Amino acid sequence: MPLLDLLLEAGNLKKLPRTGWLLRGVPNPESIADHSYRVALITLFLADELREKDIEIDVERALKIALIHDLAEARVTDIPLSAQYYLDKGKAEKKAAMELFIKTPNPREYFRLWREYEEGLSREGRLVKFADKLEMLIQACEYERAGFSNLDEFWKTLDYLHESEFYGHFKELIEGLVKRRKGK
Repeated sequence: MPLLDLLLEAGNLKKLPRTGWLLRGVPNPESIADHSYRVALITLFLADELREKDIEIDVERALKIALIHDLAEARVTDIPLSAQYYLDKGKAEKKAAMELFIKTPNPREYFRLWREYEEGLSREGRLVKFADKLEMLIQACEYERAGFSNLDEFWKTLDYLHESEFYGHFKELIEGLVKRRKGK
């Protein structure tokens, strides 16, 4: 039963830690599944807010992308940025995604959705990428407030958020996070 095999393998995401936090000395960091859940939640709220502003966005499509955006990591794990320099992470994730999605009822659709995220091919894919980066910064803020340091490199992601097509819509959210980080 391929779908059951996929669902069991997806359970790895609950066990696999986000390695960037481990490398910075955070014991027992969030799992990939923890991260993906909050990315989906952020995507839902941001997409709904965009729709309220009469910006065309397919919320269901965005949520599908958010739910599967890290599924390939069930096989290739969360490869930290320092290791990505030496590996072809994109090729490995693409192969893993293709192999995993073949087990779904509609493999082409899911692979297409995954590519929309990876390559920024749609507004929904780009929104999930924005949500993904925002989630990472929220997590960094939480870890810093818990007393962990040496997380400055994660905050370089602010540049990506500032340059995003969505920044103008969510500037207050981003700036609010920065203020929280500074303790204001």
